Formats: sequence, C-alpha cells, structure tokens
Amino acid sequence: QVQLVESGGGLVQAGGSLRLSCTASERTFSSHFMGWFRQAPGKEREFVARISWGDRRTYYADSVKGRFTISKDGPENTVYLQMNSLEPEDTAIYYCARGSHSSSMPNAYTYWGQGTQVTVSS
Repeated sequence: QVQLVESGGGLVQAGGSLRLSCTASERTFSSHFMGWFRQAPGKEREFVARISWGDRRTYYADSVKGRFTISKDGPENTVYLQMNSLEPEDTAIYYCARGSHSSSMPNAYTYWGQGTQVTVSS
C-alpha cells in the first residue's frame, strides 16, 4: 500500500505564495502520473495539475495555469506544487494522488494523501 504524505499548506494573504510537497512511501515509476487536486467546502474535488513521472510532461487546470507549477524530485519520490499569486478562490484542501493514466478525473488515481489545508485571505 503506497502512502502519500503532503505538507506545506497554511494561511497566506491574497497575492502570496505557498509550496506544497507530497512524498510517496514507495518508488514512483516512469509509467505513473502524480496529480494535485483540491476540494473546497461544499464543492466537488477538482483537478489542479498533474505530471508524467517519466517525461515530466505537465498539465494544468485553466484556473491555475500561469500561477501554479508542478514539478518532481525523482530520487526523493516527491512532487511539488508551487502556488503563486494566490487568490481567495484557491482556498481548499489540497490532495496529491498517484495513478497510472494521464487523467484529470479523480477516479483515475489509485492512491491519495490525507490532504493539506490552504487558506487564502483577502
């Protein structure tokens, strides 16, 4: 059973930055995808970004494109989400996930972290 542990959430003012980290307990292979999702109160979980572990290809939701950057540290089995120009609408619990298919759908991912809270004040 792969465990994913996120860190880096917190409270930040609008316009500020945060970097989230997610480390997997087992090796992530080139066939895997690592993704970030978020869920705000009363809303469904939504796709934020994903990265192909093999070729580092990245994909973003339109709402975060140009502000968020997903990256990886292969030897450390860690994926990052650098979030800049944060807006109150970015407030949510952020989850990392691992799957074997390039998808923005949560049900395509097998393993999930426990989530980390990001709160952006106006």
